[in-house]
Amino acid sequence: MIEKLEQMLKQGQDNSMLRFGLGKAYLDNKQPDKAIEHFQVCLQHDKNYSAAWKLLGKCYVVLENWQQAAEIYQQGINIANEKGDKQAEKEMLVFLKRCNKQLNQ
Repeated sequence: MIEKLEQMLKQGQDNSMLRFGLGKAYLDNKQPDKAIEHFQVCLQHDKNYSAAWKLLGKCYVVLENWQQAAEIYQQGINIANEKGDKQAEKEMLVFLKRCNKQLNQ
């Protein structure tokens, strides 16, 4: 899967959906650092991509970087709220609470 997506990228097919797919594939493959790179580019293409904010935050949770995860979730919550994506907003609020709990231990 990753190889196929990377090949598409090499052929010049760079867009938010491809970057999201690569990010998710790397995250699923337990490579959060590589996933972060692709989610960040995805968000450069489309800052309103709620699912990318959510999974970018998850990358930082996997890395146990609670502060960065909390900041990403907060940005994602703001974006989701602005565009009316209530489900993503609710999910990220739960994840943000978990991050804040870790930060306050």
